Amino acid sequence: MPTRRRLAVYPGSFDPVTNGHLDIVHRACRIFDHVIVAVSANSLKAPVFSKDERIGLLRLALKPLLKTKKVSVDSFDGLLVHYALRKGADAVVRGLRAVSDFEYEFQMALMNRHQAPQVETVFLMPDEKYTYLSSTLLREIVRLGGQADRFIPAALLPKIRQKFRP
Repeated sequence: MPTRRRLAVYPGSFDPVTNGHLDIVHRACRIFDHVIVAVSANSLKAPVFSKDERIGLLRLALKPLLKTKKVSVDSFDGLLVHYALRKGADAVVRGLRAVSDFEYEFQMALMNRHQAPQVETVFLMPDEKYTYLSSTLLREIVRLGGQADRFIPAALLPKIRQKFRP
């Protein structure tokens, strides 16, 4: 009798994707059989990169994992838990960089549990070298001409820099 695949959704705005995000994807792949990296299309944030650009950047950054069929890239509108249920996900993966992330993520996890108790929330901590990294901070570094090559996959750097050229 075949065993059921354990499926997780790793949602985010990924505006743009960072090495910290990729670290969480790799960690999730060690726990789950398949991870859907899902771009939130209706974020309350005003993203710098369009939904299609973010999906393209993720596909480029995750190219080796996409070949293994352990990861796929998608987008969603509406409530995350509704998307997770449609996909048959067992869990939602969230990265926690610091204690400051915890309160918000904890509230979201409890609300998601209220909406869909069968979908667990799994918190993963990135490597320590990414605990201070955020897409917001990264955009500012690139926009102001700072060194960003340690924080972004090398293949993405030209595309991200191009977005901020005057």
